[in-house]
Amino acid sequence: MHVIVVGCGRVGSGLAADLDQRGHSVSVVDRTPEAFRRLPPSFTGSTHPGVGFDRDLLVAAGIERADGVVAVTSGDNSNIVVARVAREAFEVERVVARIYDPARARIYERLGIPTVATSRWTIDQVLRHVDPRELAADWTDPTGSVSLVGVPLPRRLAGTDATALDLHGRGDLVAVTREGRTRRCAPDLVLQEGDVVHLLVDDEHLGAVTADLTDLGEES
Repeated sequence: MHVIVVGCGRVGSGLAADLDQRGHSVSVVDRTPEAFRRLPPSFTGSTHPGVGFDRDLLVAAGIERADGVVAVTSGDNSNIVVARVAREAFEVERVVARIYDPARARIYERLGIPTVATSRWTIDQVLRHVDPRELAADWTDPTGSVSLVGVPLPRRLAGTDATALDLHGRGDLVAVTREGRTRRCAPDLVLQEGDVVHLLVDDEHLGAVTADLTDLGEES
């Protein structure tokens, strides 16, 4: 697999090094040549100084044979332009852009460009830990229709089997994490206090599922 990583900051250099270590072909692009110093001495890929959305530079980096392009510079606009050039001009199938503005990230995901919105993810995770009533998604599909969420099991359900967690057709219990180990859910799985249940939920019902789980917890 050949992957082009645009942006050689902490994320880009770490990603490039990991891909290279796994045996993949990697080209790294950054406008600042000094940024390539972040790559480990063992890195066997190629480096290309310049602007990440320069088509000639991308061709030199191997975009015509690329299996994937990842844009992880420090600027939303640059990352989006790189992603669109890769997708629209070179028809690269796997394109991912790092986006800091969560509202903008949602727009581009609906256009079929997967994004990594660092700030939104951080906000959601903090909310989850501060307020257990907040049901923050671990993953949402690009259309914004379905989300995967992890929720502490309400104490009332400890000792019951998995079928006792009734989501009223608004989602499904797909996995359980217990003592650091995650397993797929089976109907005969007995839920225990301290479990984290992973639910696949329709986005339109996230609020209702949150309310149900909060009520369950308050009844314990």
